[in-house]
This record gives sequence, structure tokens and C-alpha cells, in this order.
Amino acid sequence: MSVLLQEMSVKAQKLNIPLSVQLDLTYRCNERCVHCYLDHDDHGEMTTAEIKHLLDEMAEAGVFILTLSGGEIFLRKDFFDLLEHARRLMFCVKLKTNAVLIREREAARLRDLNVESVQISIYSHRPEVHDAITLIPGSLKRSVAAIRFLKSQGLKVVIANVLMTQNMQDYPGVRALAAELGVECTLDPTVTPMMDGNRSTVALGVDQGALRQVFRDTSLVGDVDEFCALPAPAGEDEMESTPCSAGHTACYVSPYGDVFPCVQFPLPTGNVRQQRFVDIWRHSEQMNDVRSIRLKDLTTCPSCSHAGTCTRCPGLAYMEGNMRGPSTQDCEKSFARTGIPSANMLAKKNVGASLRNANLVQIRALPTSVGTSPAGAIA
Repeated sequence: MSVLLQEMSVKAQKLNIPLSVQLDLTYRCNERCVHCYLDHDDHGEMTTAEIKHLLDEMAEAGVFILTLSGGEIFLRKDFFDLLEHARRLMFCVKLKTNAVLIREREAARLRDLNVESVQISIYSHRPEVHDAITLIPGSLKRSVAAIRFLKSQGLKVVIANVLMTQNMQDYPGVRALAAELGVECTLDPTVTPMMDGNRSTVALGVDQGALRQVFRDTSLVGDVDEFCALPAPAGEDEMESTPCSAGHTACYVSPYGDVFPCVQFPLPTGNVRQQRFVDIWRHSEQMNDVRSIRLKDLTTCPSCSHAGTCTRCPGLAYMEGNMRGPSTQDCEKSFARTGIPSANMLAKKNVGASLRNANLVQIRALPTSVGTSPAGAIA
């Protein structure tokens, strides 16, 4: 994060301003990525008029950076109408897209509207791997062609690479591809659970050995989203620090108008179809509950040796059952980075050992004539 953005974030937090908002325009998508956390059916997206009204309210509330995402944003036929309205309101607009639907006409309009950046997910430099993740044959070829063309039009493009078991060994190839294309590349080893709480996608995440490889690769630099971490005010007690920007300077709005602290934090705080955006931001009981969390309030983390350096996500913790609890995925990252188990990992290990010992005591206490097979094995 630049010094200017750090200063803006600190000031926004003091003034209770939502500096950055991600707005998903649709959950519909022309790819079917195996790790995606969204339901791609349309359950009643906001209309063009509703989204324009929301953009007006966001501008009034002080939003500066607006990230338009999905699903695939170019599946909205009104996309450029919405983008033009956002730029008239002077938002700094970032886009997230697979770029499959971007052609010369679309790229020229993005350039003319001065979009700040376009983020495109590339999972591998090898078509057989990338396409197996998107489940769309030819998707890598089309996305890379779009990146080349967008770059030729003077647009800033960022490649986003999510690490999974399927593509773990390919991140050097993706970084080399980004260098060849002359674009930035970010790396994220976190696979997000489904928005509805289903955690099956987490099984696609890389194991500890792979995490250690990534975190100890000297060619890599941390790629934490610039608005994910909040800069700590000078002299602030570590135990009084806030966990992240969710609900403090940033939030997320779904295609149906639901407002959440973050896209990885599916705690409903209100709906812009029933309330003004600024009223949800300032007065939602749930949003203010999120805002009240400090490191000292967490259940396990205050005693952890990683407390001051962990990237703990309260949203991931929430999806594990307690937003004031530890996030197992972040505990695993800290362990991979340092080799030192977190307080949460040690507690789980101790509980597991206690349960095993208790079971052993119970088994040993059983009469030898009870519950055994003729061969003497416990039935």
C-alpha cells in the first residue's frame, strides 16, 4: 500500500468512511471454476436503476475506490452504462473479469473511461491445467489474448493466481507469463469457502509442504490486497489493534443488494433495497459488532506468538463458526512461514492427544471377555 493510501485509510477509519467497496454486478459466469465460492444462478439481480441509485449513495457516503466484480461482469448488458455512471461520480474503478468477452470495442471503451486496473485470473501457463480449473476449453488462450490486447491499449492489467492442488507447481510459469506480457502478478494461497458456508472447496487448497515452498520462496513478495490490512496508528497497543479493514474502511455488496463486511465475510448487515447504504454502514448492529473486535477480544489469538504478524481473516474465522476465533487457514500460513505452530494448532493438538488418551484408558478398562471376536480383536 502506498503512503498516500495508508494516510487515506487511517483518516477514513477515524471518520467512519467506507473508502473501498467491492460491488458484484452478477453471480452469473461463463466459466465454472472448480474452486469458485458463488452460486451462479440469478436470484434477482439489482436492476440498472437500482445499481445507479446505489452508486449515488456510495458516492455520498465517501466511497473512493469501487471494484466491480462478479461472476463475469461483462455478462451484464448494461455494464458500460453502469461503468459510465460510476466514472461520472469520480470513483476510482477497478475491474475483475476473466476477459473472455473483451474485444477491441470493449477495450477501447475501458481505456476511454480511464479504468484504473483490470484484474484477470490465470491459474496456469499450461492450457490443460488452466482450462481444467475453469472447465472451459480454450479459456486460457482467450484470456491471454485479451491481456495482450488490453495492454496494447494502454490499460493496467493484473494477473491473479489462486494456488490449488491442481496448479501448485505452475506459479513460476504464471509469473514468467506475466513478465512476458508486461503485467503485474499476484499470488493467493487461500481457497475461500462457499458463500453459503459450504467448506468443500477448501479441500482444493494446498498442503503444508506447498505452503512452506511458497512462503519461503525468495522470489515472491506478499500480495495481500491493499485494502485487506489496516495500517496501525503510531503508538497503538497491539492488543487494541483492529484485525482488518472489513467493516472499518471497506465492505462488499452482492448483486442482490446484501451488504457484508467483506466478500470473504458473509455476515449479512443489511440490504440496500430496504435501507440507505450509508445507514447500513453507520448503524447496522452487525457491522458495528464487527467493528468492535480487537485483538484482545479474540478467543485464542492474544496468547499466540504470531499475534502481531498473522494475516488472520475474521471472515474465514466466521465461516469456521466464530468471527472472534482463529482462522485455521491463516494459522497454517503462519506455521508455513515460520515453522512455529500457532496457539490454535497447539490447542487442537492437545485436545486430540487428550481424546486419544481418554479412549485408550476406556479401552484398557474393558473386561477382556467383553466385545471381542474369537481371534481376540476388539469387535
